[in-house]
Amino acid sequence: MLIELARRYAFADLGALAPRVLPDAEQIADVCEFGQRLLSLDAEDFAAEARSVPVPLKRRARACHMPQTPREQPRGALASLRPAYSLLLEVIAVRWHRRDLSPMIAAVHIASEYLPLLAFEPSFGHAGDPARWPAGLSAEGSRFGVIGERECDHTKAEQSATNRTLRVSAEPPEGWRAYFDRQHSQVAGALATCVAACRKPCAAMDWIAPAEREDLSVRARTALTFADTPLVRLRHAAPVGHGFGVPSAEEVLDAWTRSRSTLNKNPVGAAAAAEDGFPLPGLPSLISAVAGVRVEPSTLLADVSAHLIGLITPALAETKVKNFRMPA
Repeated sequence: MLIELARRYAFADLGALAPRVLPDAEQIADVCEFGQRLLSLDAEDFAAEARSVPVPLKRRARACHMPQTPREQPRGALASLRPAYSLLLEVIAVRWHRRDLSPMIAAVHIASEYLPLLAFEPSFGHAGDPARWPAGLSAEGSRFGVIGERECDHTKAEQSATNRTLRVSAEPPEGWRAYFDRQHSQVAGALATCVAACRKPCAAMDWIAPAEREDLSVRARTALTFADTPLVRLRHAAPVGHGFGVPSAEEVLDAWTRSRSTLNKNPVGAAAAAEDGFPLPGLPSLISAVAGVRVEPSTLLADVSAHLIGLITPALAETKVKNFRMPA
């Protein structure tokens, strides 16, 4: 049963049960806590100390970690979002196979919120790190981050977020974390609007060469379209708030089929039509097209599971031997 729990990525259950039936199971419980943080997409704590976890697994998790201070090193998901999106794809697949559809849709929603930053990553040279914004964003003639600018297509919330992102790297850690909790995803959407949907463009995107900006515009527009697809809207479909009205597998697949049709308006969005073997066929291909590079589902959760099985198997054998030797 313990091995089957590991194979099903039931890290929380395994971590709770293993100490009850196995001697010296602290190491197993520690690895389970690490795996559960990954499965729950608790990116704030991916870098938390896990003494029993092999260094290569911890290093891969830290690549998805969101820095908790303006100067924290390494920069993790602010250096590149590609490892985080690989993990997101693996989590989506695992949740699908477990039929944990509400958490799966939540993961899809997270993927939609930050997808514009994945599109901008080749241009920025990072994944939207507020400590490294290009000077061109606030160059003369730019309306980016100007609160109350009526000719800007950003909403009031986006204007507030973009204004703050230009100065948040000078704030204390508490302010930095509050910004990421509430406003960074709005900055992602605002950037996409700048390059792909602004009706009166300012100088905010002039630092990007015209040919590169044209390609970026298509990828960013596709990211905005994905955020408004029937699949992502399932996150908000419950009549009395999040957490009520979990969709069925059939409803998810139907929403994705309609989403693929909505996205198939340009060569980037057409990537969603690929039959790439993913539970939501074409999702990795779409994310790769928006990113401009191939983004595959990771094997991080699978490798944590395999490591746990490697710990459990000899512990079970030792327990059986001890029980066999017990006197009648």
